[in-house]
Amino acid sequence: MSDDHELEMLKAKRLAEMQKNITSQAKIQPAAEPKKTIPFRDTLISRLGYRGMEVLQNAERQFPHETKMIVDKLGELMQAGEINEEIDGGKLLALFRSVGINVRMETKINIEQDGKFVSLSDKLTTKPDDSND
Repeated sequence: MSDDHELEMLKAKRLAEMQKNITSQAKIQPAAEPKKTIPFRDTLISRLGYRGMEVLQNAERQFPHETKMIVDKLGELMQAGEINEEIDGGKLLALFRSVGINVRMETKINIEQDGKFVSLSDKLTTKPDDSND
């Protein structure tokens, strides 16, 4: 009978150790869990380069649902560390167009006239000076 008593004592001791380990793990896990999750759009915006925000805003205005899906996926890949580079407007526009989203951008052509840059549309709408004199 003393063997049974010793066996019960060992089981109780082992059970107490296991419960102690479980409580210590439970204390550690909640401390690690409250990570601040940054929205995917904010992650993407932080990595946009030259004219990237302009392309993103045009895409969101013209194709809101499709753009949200792409922005979420890009942000997810950036947070996972699979995309580490800066994305400029040209790359973002090429990405949208490669998946079939034709984002329209405003195009301006400036030309130099008398030492100033004038838009081509202004140049074409103004009448030339009479220089036949």
